[in-house]
Amino acid sequence: MGKRILIIDDDSELGVLLTDYFSREGYEADTAHDGESGLEALSRNPYSLVILDVMLPDRDGFEVLKEIRKRSEIPVIMLTAKGEDVDRIVGLELGADDYLPKPFNPRELLARVRAVLRRLDKEHPSQDGHFPDQIEAGPVAISFPARRATFRGEPLNLTAVEFDLLCHLVNRAGEVLSREFLVKEVLKREFSPFDRSIDVHVSRLRKKLGDGSNLIQAVRGEGYVFVIPEDAP
Repeated sequence: MGKRILIIDDDSELGVLLTDYFSREGYEADTAHDGESGLEALSRNPYSLVILDVMLPDRDGFEVLKEIRKRSEIPVIMLTAKGEDVDRIVGLELGADDYLPKPFNPRELLARVRAVLRRLDKEHPSQDGHFPDQIEAGPVAISFPARRATFRGEPLNLTAVEFDLLCHLVNRAGEVLSREFLVKEVLKREFSPFDRSIDVHVSRLRKKLGDGSNLIQAVRGEGYVFVIPEDAP
């Protein structure tokens, strides 16, 4: 059996459908129908990924995501109402790795799950083979095999998306990387000019860098660039 997934959604029929579907694709899937039981399941069992609905009967998915992020950096894909852009942005700002609007095709959800889990798969330590094992740029140092990043020697607590985003920016420091490139390489999906997901992930990464947030700069109409300070050793 492959990776274990927790689905937190109050739609019992959808839970059965997804459990069966993921099982056929080599994944083990459990379901929880409210936020509290979902958090309890997470505390008892080792999961590789969580699929979390925004609309839950006891507490909304955003509250559950906040609780998850207090305990773990486990990947989370949020299910949002179709057309609710605010929900998607809020979810990403709170630390979700990706989102999918309802209704959706299970194949699309499977593709998102696989893309997120590939970022954590130690059997593919350099994704597309273009990252060295160790990357340093100014105050930031990255160990790719260990998936560990530090800022001025202090560890950065990053989600899988944030880690890969930082790797791309640091590995090509001084070069402007387009939003389209980052969406394809980091989020593993086709670029849409109306999708602001990558911008939210950049914003979260900047916050975690604290006083080093100016290392990542936006280039209007182009994308983002990692700038090494002039006084860096």
